[in-house]
Amino acid sequence: MRILVVGAGAVGGYFGGRMALAGQDVTFLVREARADELAANGLIIKSPRGEAKLSDVKTVLTSQIDGPYDLVLLSCKAYDLEDAMNAFAPAVGPSTTILPLLNGMRHLELLGARFGRASVLGGVCLIAATLDASRAIVQMTDMHAIVFGELDGAMSARVDAVAAAMRTGGFDVDAVDAIVQQMWEKWVFLATLAGGTCLFRAGVGDIVGAPGGRAAMHALFEECGAVAALHGHGMRAPFEERSRAMLFAEGSSLTASMLRDIENGLRTEGDHVLGDLLARRKAGAGTGGTPSMLELAYTHVKAYEARHGR
Repeated sequence: MRILVVGAGAVGGYFGGRMALAGQDVTFLVREARADELAANGLIIKSPRGEAKLSDVKTVLTSQIDGPYDLVLLSCKAYDLEDAMNAFAPAVGPSTTILPLLNGMRHLELLGARFGRASVLGGVCLIAATLDASRAIVQMTDMHAIVFGELDGAMSARVDAVAAAMRTGGFDVDAVDAIVQQMWEKWVFLATLAGGTCLFRAGVGDIVGAPGGRAAMHALFEECGAVAALHGHGMRAPFEERSRAMLFAEGSSLTASMLRDIENGLRTEGDHVLGDLLARRKAGAGTGGTPSMLELAYTHVKAYEARHGR
């Protein structure tokens, strides 16, 4: 299987690097500066599961793409999706499968409109990783998983083939028949975590330990879950139990990457994680003029972006 990983950042570099180390035919679509870095230093993964280095990194620039790939693995930030689609478009042919690992749901609509819905799978990744000062990939916990599937719930031959290729990389792979449900559930969790930790500028433990904090997080979680339910994807009991254990854990230092982006003066995915969820709230589901927790969280992020020109 000929695999194109769009970008070689923390997420794409980790999963693509693991597959390349296992002998899969993986090429990274990167900009020239990143290609030079990888040629000089290789792709380095620092992980609780052991350090790894891919020395012979196959990279390609957009202008160098020579034909369709079998699989395009897409893990860019949601606000970079338009540029990413333009960059990898020459790699998409009639039989190409596109597997996005982005937050929210809007990207499915955009990818489907550009390349055809039948080309696109649904997917989520579970990993905490970043690039350090030396541009090495640092995995911060031992969790590393990709869950994916057909948007219509079918268990297809191409899903089986993609799963087989990815499993060689040694990370957890789960091909499922309810990926859209899982994408909505991850969105509910992420919007609650990002909205709460950004709004209060604190970790989960500090929030739930503060006066009114637990009630505020509960209201935000319930509101996000209600939006999913309005679209036919209400929270399932196992998901709700796991989410509550993480979102209301006393003493937890858990924060969202969106908060770290704010603290570092970076652009955020506020429009895609919070704003789009808010936009999907149907008419009549508001709070009678009083801003809801989701509205307050989104306003907070937009005010930060306005002040910093993001």
